[in-house]
Amino acid sequence: MKHSSARNVIERAFGLLKGRWAILRGWSYYPVKIQCRIILACCLLHNLIRREMPVDPLEHAILEDNDSDNEDEDMNSDFYTHIETSNAWTTWRDNLAREMFEKWLGNRHS
Repeated sequence: MKHSSARNVIERAFGLLKGRWAILRGWSYYPVKIQCRIILACCLLHNLIRREMPVDPLEHAILEDNDSDNEDEDMNSDFYTHIETSNAWTTWRDNLAREMFEKWLGNRHS
């Protein structure tokens, strides 16, 4: 259940960014490096707007649309506003890279 709630938070965040920045709505034909910079710039500008405007009309409009779409859902379910960071994926990735590198070294010396 927590996974689906976390996913909903992430989907709302992307929906808000796509609602505000048209460049994020369609296909992107920029190189991946430029796409990452575009997304980062949109997030930074969004955070600046949030800091200067405590009440965001776009966010309230999106939340109202989601409320009307999800009237059948349990309103008493957990509501997550943020997700705590974790090193689990970093550890998994590092272990995988180490294993692959050791395997590569073993094949190289065989």
